[in-house]
Amino acid sequence: MPPRRFQALLFDLDGTLVDTRLDFAALRGELGFPEGIGLLEHLETLPPEQACQARQVIHRHEMAGAEAATWIDGARALLAALRRHGVPTAILTRNSRAAVARTDQVLGLPVDLILTREDCPPKPHPEGLLRIAEQLRLTPARTLYVGDFVYDLQAARNAGMAAGLLLNGGNGHFADQADLVVGHLGELLEHTAYS
Repeated sequence: MPPRRFQALLFDLDGTLVDTRLDFAALRGELGFPEGIGLLEHLETLPPEQACQARQVIHRHEMAGAEAATWIDGARALLAALRRHGVPTAILTRNSRAAVARTDQVLGLPVDLILTREDCPPKPHPEGLLRIAEQLRLTPARTLYVGDFVYDLQAARNAGMAAGLLLNGGNGHFADQADLVVGHLGELLEHTAYS
């Protein structure tokens, strides 16, 4: 059976295109946040002063991660190939705008559009992906959103897009919620309408 092909590829940032070495366990420990609920979701339950302090800690970790960012294997080559073939690309991330801007300064993120948590409700809410589709004139059903976590897969589904999972050795238990599972980003090239 020929591979399913998409008109555009959209991506999560951390753990999908770049490695910022963010240690979420250490971050949770420093903040005293519980397991099993997203950092951003837990922030919303805190009193304003405590939330403000927690945001400062998260910011410090995110900026350190951005400073140390490196490409995930195959990401740079994939984005370059997609650009050469005219395939629309974008990033939707739960990271802050400041951290993404620093990551862009460090690595150069060659995509058409980037939305962060300041631009739209965080994943798994679909608004960010739908805004990207609108701005880039994409058909959601012909668009693939690739990430490494369950929120990415849920966001894609909620937006009517295909959900792609990049395996990383610790996230295979999400595979049954994905429409496409790859072990290396280079595998995605054969899933574009232009390959």
